[in-house]
Amino acid sequence: MDNAAPTLFERIIAREIPADVVYEDDRYIAIRDIAPKAPIHLLVIPKKVTTRVDEITDPAEMGELWLTAIKVARQHAQDYRLLVNCGPGGGQMVFHTHVHILAGWENGPESDTQ
Repeated sequence: MDNAAPTLFERIIAREIPADVVYEDDRYIAIRDIAPKAPIHLLVIPKKVTTRVDEITDPAEMGELWLTAIKVARQHAQDYRLLVNCGPGGGQMVFHTHVHILAGWENGPESDTQ
């Protein structure tokens, strides 16, 4: 049995920590980021835990993750950026695979002066 503490995202999925959920099905949850880096900043999180995206080796599982991220993104914006940070050197802060959806800039991300 794994004695590791649940990740922040596992606690959100279990409803132990509140979050602004924008999408959920039996395999994924999508929430608003609490420290947004864009006017629209969502996180698509698989309920099946992997520490980082490159641990997913099943092509169907990887495809489903990206198709879910695209579906959620299209519900919130016409144009968007999908981003995955992989490992601490890649900027990953929560070690539970997730895809960032960034969108909402009027003239593209370079126009954002924040």
